[in-house]
Amino acid sequence: MAFRPLSDLCGTWVDKSIKNTGHFSECRFFHWCRKKCPLWEKQLLPCLNVVALAFNDGVDAARGGVWFWPRQFTMDNFKEVFKDGSSTTAYVITIARTVIGTFLSLMVTTLAGYALKQEDLPGRKIITMLITFTMLFGGGMIPTYIQYKNLHLLNSFWVYVVPSLVSVTYLLMVRTFFEGIPDSLEESAKLDGCGFFQTYLKIMLPLSKPVIAVVGLYTAVNHWNDWFAGAFYVNDTKLWPVQTVLQQMLTKAMNSRQEVTSVAQALAHNTVSVTSDSLCIPVRAEILCTGRDDRCSERLS
Repeated sequence: MAFRPLSDLCGTWVDKSIKNTGHFSECRFFHWCRKKCPLWEKQLLPCLNVVALAFNDGVDAARGGVWFWPRQFTMDNFKEVFKDGSSTTAYVITIARTVIGTFLSLMVTTLAGYALKQEDLPGRKIITMLITFTMLFGGGMIPTYIQYKNLHLLNSFWVYVVPSLVSVTYLLMVRTFFEGIPDSLEESAKLDGCGFFQTYLKIMLPLSKPVIAVVGLYTAVNHWNDWFAGAFYVNDTKLWPVQTVLQQMLTKAMNSRQEVTSVAQALAHNTVSVTSDSLCIPVRAEILCTGRDDRCSERLS
């Protein structure tokens, strides 16, 4: 069975849209995306479809044929979402956990990665094995819930931040990057009188901007898209992040059989959330193209 590429499928969507609505400008826009920015074509068009559905009337959107802009423009979906103020509070919580969680996670991950990079660290291999073990096996939901309760993290803002301070995958990634930095730079810093933290701040971090940027982007997106922690560990609705509010909205819509209007409202709520991950993918690709060797050569010169 032959699979059609995403660009052909998007072209089919545009052809159908032209046939149903006569919007020939959509076709020109699609071909412009294909020629000028092929990577954005696969990221931008699905986001435009979500935005168009969010600004379109829910009953009309259920008929289909809405692709890249609304057929019956309305702001009622957004008015319904933000009328009680809970969504505004949810965005504040989401932004706060994303900023604080990303900063603390980068700080802890880079410090731990630099410590594990030291060959004279006592028990280095055992610590690495124990950390890797947690990637393969976990305690499960009930032991995790009990542990959070004992740490007084339940129904608290810090349940979003503390458990996700360290990701083993990102930790090993940062440690591997640190190991690729020439030891001569670290030895030169020690000869100049730099201690552990001075070497970490003045040598390791400036040379590790690519991996820090990538890990920071992934961590921020994970914080932004997480709905599980709010749904299972927080009872106070004022502490719910955006994704948990969205998930509860969709669940309520399905249970009350008001799928058309409520799902349109959920799409309005999700417009910003859906675009965050998609817009970060080209940025990650650009950052990963920044070689570590260039940074090292600048330092050595």
